[in-house]
Amino acid sequence: MTPVELSRTVLHAVRRAVDAGELGVAVPSRAVVGPPGPGGSGDYATNIALQLARPAGQPPLRVAEVLRAHLAGEAGVTGVEITGPGFLNIRVDHTAAAVALVERIREEGGRYGHGDTLAGRVVELRVPFDVRAEVLADALARIVGSQGGRVEVGHREPVNLRPVPAPEDPAPLGPDAVQWALLHPAPHDRPRVSADHLVQREGNPLFRVRYAHARTRALARNAADLGFTAEPGDPGDPDGHDGHDGHDDLGAASVRELVALLADHPRVLATVAALPHPDGIATPSRLTRHLVALADATLVLLPTVLPRGEEKPSAAHRARLALAEAAGTVLAGGLTLLGIDAPDHL
Repeated sequence: MTPVELSRTVLHAVRRAVDAGELGVAVPSRAVVGPPGPGGSGDYATNIALQLARPAGQPPLRVAEVLRAHLAGEAGVTGVEITGPGFLNIRVDHTAAAVALVERIREEGGRYGHGDTLAGRVVELRVPFDVRAEVLADALARIVGSQGGRVEVGHREPVNLRPVPAPEDPAPLGPDAVQWALLHPAPHDRPRVSADHLVQREGNPLFRVRYAHARTRALARNAADLGFTAEPGDPGDPDGHDGHDGHDDLGAASVRELVALLADHPRVLATVAALPHPDGIATPSRLTRHLVALADATLVLLPTVLPRGEEKPSAAHRARLALAEAAGTVLAGGLTLLGIDAPDHL
């Protein structure tokens, strides 16, 4: 369950409480959900009870008690605790969330994260005659388009997108490395135009992103050779611990991190596309950083996808393969929006 989905769940609980006559308030249009604060617990927390206390004419703790009863019965919620003056701390079913997310990515494919929040909106970008400005504008046009909007690029004053120019002609790097070299740094940072973007090693972020994608595709081929395919489900703990034997359950934590990054992809695209920002035009560098984090989390999972030795393919292996394939799909989709090829073999 993503924060957006949990926000809808919280609002549904409020609506049920109102319909039952337990709260006399107007159902708000939005419920803020985020990580628990100091003294909190669980996976997420919301201050909705404090928000509704005054209009309901009841103490925040009483409102929280009412909402806790309704939230506890919502699908995907495994526990609700009240802390502080009335914060609701919520635990969610990570397995159900992971399965729903993977199924959604499998269904939407490369369009996962696309939306219509900017439908009908036209964004005007005025850029100087500069290769980096052109590359940024081109990438922004694709990202804004993924949210239903349209970008018009012009070369007239006043300019509203003027990144620090490349120190030299980046063309010798080739099209993919040029895109990454000019998009990965923030526009106010000077880009590096060097052969470092071409080397196939861990220190090259572009290589890590493309390698993670290619490895997910290779694993699908390897799994087919072993006679099994992906199936969304419980990936289990890749480290083989159950969390009760003194271990830190790092395998399960790495799976949750990967799921969280996949779930955050639509928000990242919407953030980059939401032009203009109060502090200026957003840039694709936010997306490149997200893809690097996603690639690194994916690479942690990949060694656990295939059975080892005489081990037989299990439901957990099929679930990990489905999660890996979903990560590969999102990595490829993100690279495509940046104008970068995502090869299946690398």
